[in-house]
Amino acid sequence: MDKQLDLLWHLLDGLKSLAATPNYHALFKDTCTLFVNAGPWELLGLFLLSSLLMVWRLNAIEQKGFEGTVIGTLVMPYCSGFANLAFAYVMGTSGGDAAMVLENCIVNNVTNLTILLGIPALLWGLTLSGNKEDRSEEKLDYLSLLLTLIAMIFFTAVTWALARDHVLDQGDGLVLIGLFLFWQVFQIFDLMKSNVRKERAINPWILVDLILVGGAAWGTYYSIEGLVAWVSSGGGGGIISYKQIGILSGLLMVVPNGILAFYYAAVDRSDIAYSSQIGDGHICIPMCIGIYAVFSPIKIPASFEAGVITIMAAGTAHLVFVGVFKRLPRAAGALLAASYGFFIYKGILG
Repeated sequence: MDKQLDLLWHLLDGLKSLAATPNYHALFKDTCTLFVNAGPWELLGLFLLSSLLMVWRLNAIEQKGFEGTVIGTLVMPYCSGFANLAFAYVMGTSGGDAAMVLENCIVNNVTNLTILLGIPALLWGLTLSGNKEDRSEEKLDYLSLLLTLIAMIFFTAVTWALARDHVLDQGDGLVLIGLFLFWQVFQIFDLMKSNVRKERAINPWILVDLILVGGAAWGTYYSIEGLVAWVSSGGGGGIISYKQIGILSGLLMVVPNGILAFYYAAVDRSDIAYSSQIGDGHICIPMCIGIYAVFSPIKIPASFEAGVITIMAAGTAHLVFVGVFKRLPRAAGALLAASYGFFIYKGILG
């Protein structure tokens, strides 16, 4: 830690003298040295800062041609779910345990559907009607959210069906990735149709935001790779061990999702709060599982079936509440949040 603090001091000292005597080479060298020698706390800080930067720029992107459920299903998943993609890629290319990737994906999706939507519903209510002056636009967002929920249940069911032979091979992985990419193409054409109908063009300055998001995504990837390497080398202790990396990574990576859900619920944008969590679930299942399976076959553990049944049951409950009541009642939110604790206690997620 003293070594990292010393490097940080040199970096701050370089920033202080930058205005008087610019030395970009020294500043760049100190920054690179700090990243190369980063410890677990620095990597965790980088992960959180990168996640916050992505969330910050999402607000700007929403005002530049991406609105409502579209931003929740087409833009936010890549930002909040990039850590999951990075984890699946790192584990797949390094020969990591496939069961940990499955745990990561199941923990992520169950958390999204239970506590991350349950608590905002309990605190602010998640109501999908009466939030917009344009009723036709509100109805379109409502129908898009229903389709997104159905897609989540469908993707999970397909993954379960492909895994019935107790293994997901490279061919299965390509099918899962293909499903996700087709869904994204559908979303892109839906956005294009919406912009044509509204006679609106996407602001070209969105490229700046996308570059910032790309930089934040790199920071997320770098921090996840470093944290996985640290835990794998025995750097943690107790619960922070390689055996628990699937659950730990799943809990860590829902932090950006939680920020999105709580923020958009608090500002009365329930449609985005909802779609961001469902869209992030599409990243894990089928995309992350498909990415790992392309690099290495996945042997399905016994806990996988319980996990996917939990996801489909929670997704169906949300589909009923959204389809019939156009909202998630506070009582239902409390029940979903409480059920998460039960799942953890019983070990269903692991």
